[in-house]
Amino acid sequence: MSTTLDTYRLLGRSGLRVSPLSLGTMTFGEDWGWGTGKDEAQRILDTYVDRGGNFVDTANMYTNGTSEQLLGQLTQGRRDGLVLATKYTMITNPKDPNAGGNHRKSMVRSVERSLRNLQTDYIDLLYLHAWDFTTPVEEILRAMDDLVSQGKVLYVGISDAPAWQISRMQAIADLRGWSPLVALQVEYSLVERTIERELIPMARELGLGVLPWSPLASGVLTGKYTAADLNHGGGEASAEGTRKNVAAGNNSLTERTLGIADVVKKVAERNGWTPAQVALAWTLLNPGVTSPIIGARTLTQLEQNLTALEVDLGEQDIAELEAVSAIDLGFPHEFLQRPLTRSVVQADLRIESDRVPS
Repeated sequence: MSTTLDTYRLLGRSGLRVSPLSLGTMTFGEDWGWGTGKDEAQRILDTYVDRGGNFVDTANMYTNGTSEQLLGQLTQGRRDGLVLATKYTMITNPKDPNAGGNHRKSMVRSVERSLRNLQTDYIDLLYLHAWDFTTPVEEILRAMDDLVSQGKVLYVGISDAPAWQISRMQAIADLRGWSPLVALQVEYSLVERTIERELIPMARELGLGVLPWSPLASGVLTGKYTAADLNHGGGEASAEGTRKNVAAGNNSLTERTLGIADVVKKVAERNGWTPAQVALAWTLLNPGVTSPIIGARTLTQLEQNLTALEVDLGEQDIAELEAVSAIDLGFPHEFLQRPLTRSVVQADLRIESDRVPS
């Protein structure tokens, strides 16, 4: 169903209203060799906000901090009308062992730096950016709750972490009366659907709004790459250099993903849409998804991506897209869907519930 940027949605089990498409700003800044400068970033932000958008996403390490700094400059005079989200975890000083990670020191230092960069006295949503496999969850949750109590952070979320750890954290937060997680930012697209196994169902059950990053698979689903791009020079993939480096680093540029992109292009051409519009519209079909994050290097790219809200995919379109991108759900999901298993578990009961698989 088509919608607009100012058709707001509640973020998880909070009362916070956010737009159905978030503006990602990893492209703000030219430090990595492929981003956009201040003037174009201004036009991108202005257009997004003028059309009713209010949800802007960044991180402490995007373009080496330039993304946050540009947002701080560009949001002056309209800060309170925006929901600004940033993240901590990624290392900012290779010589300092505590300059990254999930622990309290890293979190507090990062938040203080983000507040300065963003030229604000509060962050609407703070994410843990990536799981470090070392910090106790109680330390993370209590530090987050302290920041909320201090008014420096309003809501907390998590990104790129195992489902069992997230569910454990949410249970602890609930039992101890600490600030709960309200948002889950994870990679999700026709190229990467494995979060349908555990992460999305967990988020729906525990009250986390899902914010997909890279819904266009680092540009692969726009149709910009071909088989000739599979030879990307080898070596270590990086966020710096070119967008192709990013696609390679995210494992988004493979023979399989190019096959998916071909079907996306076919659906787009049949309906008079662009591949990007089709790919974004597909992510919005999942009821667990709150707001996909769209990144744009130019105003033209942003305007094209925003029109994904107007795309209505038909049954044939959806069937073709899901067939080419299908994943194995694995155990126990596929076991529990077997007719024998369901007959034993459910017997002859007739239950009307969205929790019971059809």
